[in-house]
Amino acid sequence: MSLNARLEPVLYLFAGLFGVAGVALAALAAHGGGQANLVASASAMCLTHAPALLALALGTARLKTAWLAGFLMIAGTLLFAGDLVSLRFAGSGLFPYAAPTGGCAMMLGWLAVAAGAILRVRA
Repeated sequence: MSLNARLEPVLYLFAGLFGVAGVALAALAAHGGGQANLVASASAMCLTHAPALLALALGTARLKTAWLAGFLMIAGTLLFAGDLVSLRFAGSGLFPYAAPTGGCAMMLGWLAVAAGAILRVRA
């Protein structure tokens, strides 16, 4: 069993979790008062990466880099959104530079998707 095939359920899991978190955070941002922009940014990242992870899970047989892209997007979204939510509700972030580290990981995830266009799976 390939690494992509083993990771497929994890991609589905985080697609669902990020989807529900994104909707909940968007509602909180709309009704949350002060510092709603932190929660809105976290919501946007969750709602952007949930369908991306779903697409990666559906395309594991065709995209050789799906496992890497998915891992980077999951880790990056958790760090970025987690840091902003922690800052909003706990008053401090996860650790210094957690959000930028997460942002870089998400960007690398998207580059891994692009690399998949070059590293083709043989039919």
